[in-house]
Amino acid sequence: MAKCRRPPSLHQWPIIILCFFFLFTMIHAASVRRLVPMSKQESSPPVKLHVTDTHVEIDNGIVKLTLMNPSGLITSIGYKGVDNILEYRNAEGRRGYWDIVWSRPDRNGSHFDTLYCTSLRVIVESDDQVEISFTKRWDRSLDGEVPLNIDKRYILLRGSSGFYTYSIFEHMEGWPDLNIDEARIAFKLHQDMFHYMVISDNKQRIMPSDNDRRVGDTLDYREAVLITHSSNPRLRGEVDDKYQYSCNNEDNHVHGWISSTDQHVGFWVVMPGDEFRGGGPVKQDLTSHAGPTSLATFFSAHYAGVNYGVRLRNGEHWKKVFGPIFVYLNSDRNNNSTAIWEDAKRQTVKERKKWPYDFPQSPNFPDANQRGAIRGRLRVQDKETAVAKSAYVGLAPPGDVGSWQDDSKGYQFWTRTDDRGYFSIKGVRPGTYNLYAWVPGVIGDYKYHGDITIRPGEQVQIGDAVYTSPRNGPTLWEIGIPDRTAAEFYVPDPNPLLVNKIFINHPEKYRQYGLWNRYTDLYPHHDLVYTVGASDYRKDWFFAHVNRHVNNEYVPTTWQIVFNLGKVARRGNYTLRIALASSSLAEIQVRINNNNNNQRSHFSTGRIGRDNAIARHGIHGLYKPYSVTISGCLLVEGRNTIYLRQSRGGNPFTGVLYDYIRLEGP
Repeated sequence: MAKCRRPPSLHQWPIIILCFFFLFTMIHAASVRRLVPMSKQESSPPVKLHVTDTHVEIDNGIVKLTLMNPSGLITSIGYKGVDNILEYRNAEGRRGYWDIVWSRPDRNGSHFDTLYCTSLRVIVESDDQVEISFTKRWDRSLDGEVPLNIDKRYILLRGSSGFYTYSIFEHMEGWPDLNIDEARIAFKLHQDMFHYMVISDNKQRIMPSDNDRRVGDTLDYREAVLITHSSNPRLRGEVDDKYQYSCNNEDNHVHGWISSTDQHVGFWVVMPGDEFRGGGPVKQDLTSHAGPTSLATFFSAHYAGVNYGVRLRNGEHWKKVFGPIFVYLNSDRNNNSTAIWEDAKRQTVKERKKWPYDFPQSPNFPDANQRGAIRGRLRVQDKETAVAKSAYVGLAPPGDVGSWQDDSKGYQFWTRTDDRGYFSIKGVRPGTYNLYAWVPGVIGDYKYHGDITIRPGEQVQIGDAVYTSPRNGPTLWEIGIPDRTAAEFYVPDPNPLLVNKIFINHPEKYRQYGLWNRYTDLYPHHDLVYTVGASDYRKDWFFAHVNRHVNNEYVPTTWQIVFNLGKVARRGNYTLRIALASSSLAEIQVRINNNNNNQRSHFSTGRIGRDNAIARHGIHGLYKPYSVTISGCLLVEGRNTIYLRQSRGGNPFTGVLYDYIRLEGP
């Protein structure tokens, strides 16, 4: 007979109740966890890597990247239901690739090199991340090839709608001298898919095709084509030129294309960081252009000149990491192009906030914990001492004042000061730098007096730094705004037969083609005369000092600045300051109250500049300030004239862009 179980005693009930409460809590928590959705990464398929003798595939279920093995060139980018957004009709090695232009200074000729690699190494292979490395090592048996060690890397993360790529270039000690004029990544997109290009909110349009350009009329140089026989009648009669879509590094964070197929797909080149780009924040370079083509440009001679680039001499050791950049792909369920662009901008903000990334596996790319910072305040001394508002402040390799604009060999880190002149730069690679600055509205460049050493995990405090602007006396008159561009001067309308419609009534009107020839239209017989006190530089100072086109020749031009002086200090010295925003094979000669070109000029710049900003529709190139001392005995009471002669003829693109001109009294 079964025994009866006694009921719990009074002192056991609290323990039983506690156990039931604990069991209920666990069951409820488990049910809540089942109801809470997994994170995007957890819910996404794992990243898969597949390697064959000829190709490497990385697939995360959203993006599928196919690369040639072992060269590391991109042959295919798949996105959702699209097998390949690159131009499949191109040869496999001409769809997506890193490239450089290089030369040996002891030999003739330069080389366009897509950096074929010779071996593959898997760096990381997990469900959450794949990183692979394509490498090529140089030795003296490879005498005809670029003397660099190359390490090209690609990263695909779980749940990511895009991929990352970066490269490490290294020139070992004792290797041959080397010039690298350009480094970039090029993507040649599917010609049947992509017709709509987006550079910014106010620079986006349907673009001509490669065939439209082939059958069009080439203008003054091969990049500029008048579209005459496009299948799209709206494009006929427009000019297409890739340089019209250049922009400053500081503005070049995302650009790309939106497809016109049933499923609208966006392809975007995102620059998450700027440290690896040459020339500082206002260096201009190419973005996307007709092809359809998108570029990630790290440095080039455009808007800088033939001497710009990496120059390695006397067997020096050099290593630099370019990137990572992010290639982002997106779409919209309603096929709304505006929504696709807005999403690309939001993603770019997210990527830039994550910089420096913590997932690249190369020891040559330090994460945030391995970097340092600097902070301080910039003040400017001109007529009086004031805080330097919105000034550009940056760390760049040690050099002379302003040398950062010629540098592409090292890393640069830039920011803007706040309204009180304070600045802070974080995420700086360890190393020795100079601190450089310039202030919009103030002529000249600043360099801090000592070297700045950045160490991991440390912040350098420099306190107040004071930039003393060049000045020898009070301002008697000035022309323009010292902002390192010619944007404030008169930019004419283009020839109505040579128009790019996107730049009609646009802030970057100077991007229109052929504006150099408009000077001759406006001044067919006599050159520009600017009268201080009566003329307005916004209307009366042509933005480019160029040659006049006369009888099929381009002849030098002489501009006049006419001004009155009341009392002249004949024993004193006056100072003429001329700041150039650009120069292209030009020579500016200055004469005072004497326009006899057969006599020696009072001052000459000599032949200067190769930045070619005039031909490439830039409003600035390399900045060059000059100071001209004028003895008071050369001036008179009453009317005076300063003659500025651009003395080098023969070419439509020879000339200068003035930034700012000022006459100071003794």
